[in-house]
Amino acid sequence: MGRPSKFNRDDAIETVMNHIWQNGYGASSVKLLSEKLGITRSSFYNAFESRESLYRDALALYFLQSPDIALDEAERGVPVKRLFTETFRAACKARAGDKLGRGCMVINGVAELCNEHEDLGPVMEGLVLGSLARIEQLLEWGVEQGEIDPGQDLRVLALALQNLLMGLNIMCKVVRDERDLWNAVKTTLIGLKMYEELN
Repeated sequence: MGRPSKFNRDDAIETVMNHIWQNGYGASSVKLLSEKLGITRSSFYNAFESRESLYRDALALYFLQSPDIALDEAERGVPVKRLFTETFRAACKARAGDKLGRGCMVINGVAELCNEHEDLGPVMEGLVLGSLARIEQLLEWGVEQGEIDPGQDLRVLALALQNLLMGLNIMCKVVRDERDLWNAVKTTLIGLKMYEELN
């Protein structure tokens, strides 16, 4: 039995993304996902090759709607402190606005899969380290533009900002008030001299 004629791969990936985001990878077996999508296990493998491959597709879709995509899309010349302030502000709003309290799909995956899953663990590690490298690059732009002290240890600052972002995405599972989340983040950004007042 093949895939139903109405099967839409993009819609299926979005459905799976939301399921895994809320329930985790381990609680998302091929059998469960196939039933959720209304397809057979055979059709599942024909469409996605493997559960791991589908998870990667779901992560790619998640990135497109994640608040910190602004950090990836920024181009040289962008006001760096404003970029970080706006990105963290948007993250606080998004996390507080999620009634399911799912946090960040990537950070959820890091907690679940790193050092546990042979194939996906390194993928999650790579995502975090890639984000860290991107933050450090943005900070280098900030130095070039005169926004950041050239004597600052940019590696340490990048680690602190990455840690703040990851911490926010865990804290929001418990602290749901946007004002509380933002005040905590803002205090840290000010301490790191990475805050810029927004209009």
